[in-house]
Amino acid sequence: MSLTFHWFLPTNGDSRHVVGGGHGTPVTASGGDRPPTVGYLTQIARAAEDLGFTGVLTPTGAWCEDAWLTTAMVSRHTERLKFLVAFRPGFVSPTLAAQMAATFQRQTGGRLLINVVTGGESREQRAYGDFLDKDARYARTDEFLHILRGLWDGRTVNLTGEHLRVEDARLTRVPDPRPAVYFGGSSPAAGRVAAAHADVYLTWGEPPDAVAGKIAWIRALAEKEGRSVRFGIRLHVISRDTSEQAWAEASRLLDGFDDETVRAVHSGLARSESEGQRRMRALHGGGRDGLEIHPNLWAGIGLVRGGAGTALVGSHAEVAERITEYHRLGIDEFVLSGYPHLEEAYWFGEGVLPVLRARGLWG
Repeated sequence: MSLTFHWFLPTNGDSRHVVGGGHGTPVTASGGDRPPTVGYLTQIARAAEDLGFTGVLTPTGAWCEDAWLTTAMVSRHTERLKFLVAFRPGFVSPTLAAQMAATFQRQTGGRLLINVVTGGESREQRAYGDFLDKDARYARTDEFLHILRGLWDGRTVNLTGEHLRVEDARLTRVPDPRPAVYFGGSSPAAGRVAAAHADVYLTWGEPPDAVAGKIAWIRALAEKEGRSVRFGIRLHVISRDTSEQAWAEASRLLDGFDDETVRAVHSGLARSESEGQRRMRALHGGGRDGLEIHPNLWAGIGLVRGGAGTALVGSHAEVAERITEYHRLGIDEFVLSGYPHLEEAYWFGEGVLPVLRARGLWG
């Protein structure tokens, strides 16, 4: 099976330094180095398309531009690239979301993928008018995806749930093809929703043993639902011609983290309700030592950035080997990023993808 690779659209801004932000923490000043204009994001999207990436992920939250609007604009300047649009179920009705997805598919020729983000930070959710607690948000997501999938199947949906209610909901035109649903989360509530509804379960870049445990967990839950789920991983990447060059770049990025920012971000993320974020923080502990937590897996990004906080660092061959290692565990899709996103797309696309093609894993 050929592996699938996605890149990332930095709708929070880009830089030659790490742009912090996410999970309730503000975007760092470096986010203004390359503002997330449609012009710049289009450069990244076109590069990803030319290099052979399948799609690009866009984040969601108060710290970045709206994913639906941004990808709709960028899509007009690309031809085959898919858009993995992140959104939060509590902010839009399921019927409207189903209609938006159907419209996106028709207007782009079927290039939409959906990344459902339940939302792990209550304080940020409240800013949008959502006052449910975390477990209730997952229960709502379950109802939301039940409605969404029913509408995409062309059925008339009636549901009186604990959080959502629709009556005689139906789409006049269903999406073709139906967008794949990507979903992540490390809590028991997240696992239940993933097992029932996800096409692709996404995990952040933990060491292989931890990733293997997650895969086994979700696979077992999905089997109880009579379903099968594909698996993907979200990582940053620093790939160079030699290992020394790659680690020198990681050291340069680390040198750009001032201690005050690291302390502030670590303190802010410590208040996160996200189990996945807790696991990311545990990989580095807020310190600068021991950041290579597995061969070629570096936890430095998480010192200043919420969400995905680990990077594959090494020569093109070493990075390809780590990707192969994750693939052996059951990972088939890789959602990657790097600073700056335009240049790093070329480093990976021109350096690592040919190695994987030679191994019969891509292309």
